[in-house]
Amino acid sequence: MVDLPPLREVIARHGLSASKALGQNFLLDEHLLGRIAALPGDLSGKAVLEVGPGPGGLTRALLRAGAKVTAIEMDRRCLPALEELGAAFPGRLTVIEGDAIKLDHGAIMGGAPFHILSNLPYNVGTALFVKWTTGPHWPPQWKSLTLMFQREVAERIVAKPDNGAYGRLAVLGQWRADVRLAMKVHRSAFTPPPKVMSAIVHAVPREAPENVPAKTLERLTEAAFGQRRKMLRQSLKGVPGALEALAKVGIDETRRAETLRVSEFVELARAHGKD
Repeated sequence: MVDLPPLREVIARHGLSASKALGQNFLLDEHLLGRIAALPGDLSGKAVLEVGPGPGGLTRALLRAGAKVTAIEMDRRCLPALEELGAAFPGRLTVIEGDAIKLDHGAIMGGAPFHILSNLPYNVGTALFVKWTTGPHWPPQWKSLTLMFQREVAERIVAKPDNGAYGRLAVLGQWRADVRLAMKVHRSAFTPPPKVMSAIVHAVPREAPENVPAKTLERLTEAAFGQRRKMLRQSLKGVPGALEALAKVGIDETRRAETLRVSEFVELARAHGKD
């Protein structure tokens, strides 16, 4: 086991502080970080992509678990701390400075399978989740997602129909992946403590429904849940061909979006086809 200085010492030595503008909250409890790193199973020798490592709390847990980590960090203040961590685990940590939203993660990982684990910055978490679960190629290169969100967002991702939390994120997360809320994390575990509680979502890809355009599903769910209090005939009328697709699959246009199962949204997108 590599002997590393406490995370608080690393943060102090490099003069780091969490940036509100970047949605940062540092997680310093190394026991908790180890539990998070263990959620996907044995990572020994496995490739892992981490977004927003900050000072490297989760990164060190992943390295200790035997993973080979590629970390994307846009806050250059954190790069020296990550460089030190890389020196402690020679050849096991690659740090890329950049915006994860704009990068091709598959290309970065060299076309090989990989796991994604991240204490996601709150301001990009949902956008990255949608990017990973609606990619054009399926099955994806990633073998699992283990992601920290605000608890409210995590509950939306795993929600079921006829629940106030059920919406676009639930459909886009569940249509071709098995998702579960793996762990709740108290706000006091972070520095500085955020105003909200957090939770970790774990997702594993499964076989995708055939002939369902991801972009069509995104557009339909955005429209349907954008006016979730209205009947589908009203919320979907702005999407060309959507009402005809409703009739084709036999979904009552007087229903509201929150009553439709994920499988019904999938059938609707399949019937609608590409725009």
